[in-house]
Amino acid sequence: MPKAERHKWVFRARFRRHAFGWKSQPAIKRIKEAVSEIKKVARKNAVLGAEGAVLFLEKVSPAIEHVDGSSGSIGAAVNNAIRTLVPIIAEAPVDAKLREKWLERLFEAHAEDQMPYIEQLAEHWGELCAWPELASRWADELMDITRMALSPYKGLRGHFHGTAACLSALFAAGRHADLLDVLDAESFWPYKRWAVKALAEQGKGAEAIRLAEDSRGPWASDHDIDQLCEEILLSSELEDEAYERYGLAANRAGTYLAWFRAVARKYPHKPPPGILKDLVASTPGEEGKWFAAAKSAGLFDEAIALARRTPCSPQTLTRAARDFAEKNPAFAIEAGMAALHWLVEGYGYEITGLDVHAAYSHTMKAAENAVCEEQTRARIRDLVAAETFGERFVTKILGRQLGLS
Repeated sequence: MPKAERHKWVFRARFRRHAFGWKSQPAIKRIKEAVSEIKKVARKNAVLGAEGAVLFLEKVSPAIEHVDGSSGSIGAAVNNAIRTLVPIIAEAPVDAKLREKWLERLFEAHAEDQMPYIEQLAEHWGELCAWPELASRWADELMDITRMALSPYKGLRGHFHGTAACLSALFAAGRHADLLDVLDAESFWPYKRWAVKALAEQGKGAEAIRLAEDSRGPWASDHDIDQLCEEILLSSELEDEAYERYGLAANRAGTYLAWFRAVARKYPHKPPPGILKDLVASTPGEEGKWFAAAKSAGLFDEAIALARRTPCSPQTLTRAARDFAEKNPAFAIEAGMAALHWLVEGYGYEITGLDVHAAYSHTMKAAENAVCEEQTRARIRDLVAAETFGERFVTKILGRQLGLS
């Protein structure tokens, strides 16, 4: 069985206790560097990489205790690190003795996590155990305290940092009946979700989804419920039902373009125009924000129609005019006209004269390629001449070029 070599980890000295002040960016940068270092080592030596991952998870929370976490960025960075490092630890080819040692170190670090930053580590406990037998032993060890922590009686109920670890271990061990028994009277969604997963594993998908739906409430994550229910339906090869009920909400992402791509990737049998139409319908009043998604799918007519319906970032529209000025000048002209329209209406973030000039110049370049310069300039002139918003900023920038001043 491979053994971990001695290695001088660069991140180790950087993650001493209270190493970081209140600013989050320096800590986030070091977290990303540490994860990159561990991944690089793991590619050459899986056991050594896993040892580094365990060491990092031990040291990260004490190191960032003083960091301002109000924005959520530092917590997100740690959670991303956990998601990346857990498979490295879980897949390392080690014997039971070394894996048990790693688990004990991680459990102690989790217990001492005051903020808490590595709280989500417990959700992966079954995966970290690697073998059902080891997961079952951990479940047995944590079961009594977990039952007490989840007791319906207020005198017994309380917080136990190992509750999620116990539930995860039960699931990994295939002890679904025990899991359902432990959670029989539980309503807290982060725990109840394990009962949903257990029912699904027992082949009771419909019952699992009913339980998840019944768990919706102020303290439950609708997005998590949607994702879990979608996963259950997809695993049952019920793609159409999964799409209709959960496909859009479950795949919501940070941008509208990323959202569209996530849904299209998950449901390749669905035509992109139909997906776009459904997404647009699900966000009334925000049609313009789907311009980039439509453009990326090659739905140029739809993209322009969306950009005209509700406000769309002028900078996004200007970039489209620039990028398509030669390969699709007709589309580029309309994208540029839409950019100028929303600039005239006063929309856009931190707009400068350069933004106005860029929208105009890229639109005219596309018009030159389409051999319709005079017609396009006349359209722009009429648009700018009708400007009434504020101090008529666009008119001040383009008025002389258009013969308006």
